Amino acid sequence: MKKARQSLTDSSATRKLQITIFLCSVIFTIGTTIHNFVIIDSSLIESMMQMAGVADPASEASGFTLDFRIVGCVYILGNALGLLALNSRSNILWWVILLVNITQATGPIMIPSSMWTAVYDAYGVLGILPSAITDGGAIILSFIMIISMIKYRTTWAKKAA
Repeated sequence: MKKARQSLTDSSATRKLQITIFLCSVIFTIGTTIHNFVIIDSSLIESMMQMAGVADPASEASGFTLDFRIVGCVYILGNALGLLALNSRSNILWWVILLVNITQATGPIMIPSSMWTAVYDAYGVLGILPSAITDGGAIILSFIMIISMIKYRTTWAKKAA
């Protein structure tokens, strides 16, 4: 016997959640782009590698910078997908946004501590700010999305019709 599919409608929180995800995605896309292309460059990576005691930082810095930027571009695209939240309530989009934010929130642990030291030495607090906002904000947005799923038992804060 087939189970009847339950119809879902928007709750009072649905639109607020969409706007929150959209605004966070705008901020995270800009912050990740600044960090990836303005803050990080080969000389900063070379400094980071020197601090970490890498044997030949000059030759390894360009490859690491390229890899770092590729990962950054994946996050830029992932954050930009969050802009679709304003007009879409796709379940796939929800899970992509959540996955991007959960993994972006791990930035402070995944990036070597010597990176933060090198960035601080080169730019001061302003150099750390874009990443702190995107990574810290991703933690907060992830919790908001998870709490919403627990409360409504579905994505996009929908409720049973």
